[in-house]
Amino acid sequence: MSIDEPDDGAAEVKRPGALYFLGRVLMAPLLKLVYRPRVIGKRNVPKQGPVILASNHLSFIDSVVIPMTAPRRVQFLAKSSYFEGTGLKGRVSRAFFTAIGAVGVKRGAGAAAQEALDQSRKIIDTGAAFALYPEGTRSLDGRLYRGRTGIGWLALTTGAVVVPVGLIGTDQMQPVGARFPKPHRITVTFGTPIDVSHFGPAESGRARRQATDAIMAAIHELTGQELANAYNEAPPASTVERVKRALRPERL
Repeated sequence: MSIDEPDDGAAEVKRPGALYFLGRVLMAPLLKLVYRPRVIGKRNVPKQGPVILASNHLSFIDSVVIPMTAPRRVQFLAKSSYFEGTGLKGRVSRAFFTAIGAVGVKRGAGAAAQEALDQSRKIIDTGAAFALYPEGTRSLDGRLYRGRTGIGWLALTTGAVVVPVGLIGTDQMQPVGARFPKPHRITVTFGTPIDVSHFGPAESGRARRQATDAIMAAIHELTGQELANAYNEAPPASTVERVKRALRPERL
């Protein structure tokens, strides 16, 4: 499936319900009391209408921090496995991720990546605030990696305003491998909204790349992270994989 052929067969979008608001009521005050986050630029987030919150990604806790500090309800994608567990642990996992506004999708490349983009587009088209990490996955070394062009496609396709988000200190709050967060002061900055429409249509690979690079530059300005100048992905396992990446340099 090509990037400019959205699949209308994606799962129906569910807006956050009572569990989300209950989670926000209970968790947001606890976050403020224990972790005392410094939140900057809330006024940069439009009060209504479609908006994409594009953030750097340092820790699992990022997906809790953003919904709890944003001035409006936020949805984002999460691994479908978080919603598919059984027994008490499965029920707790589903309740938690539902409470923070997550929507389950299967991860992967190719068709799976496009399906995730289609689901993201449907969420944004409802007029929601949608958060995502252009790097694709957490940075294990603290550097800011190259953005995947899926965010450029989403912004150009939906016409949504993009608000860059800079997270500082969440990797110290909950380092990779830590089961629970620990007290540590963090900073969440909502930057100046970006309009990427002047880069061109979503069908243009150049427009997607330029829009994505502009968004990543705005995130970098907020965080000051060292730039990796590479995608955040495992090294190619074989020569065949290396050739495939060279022939298809765009990452969704």
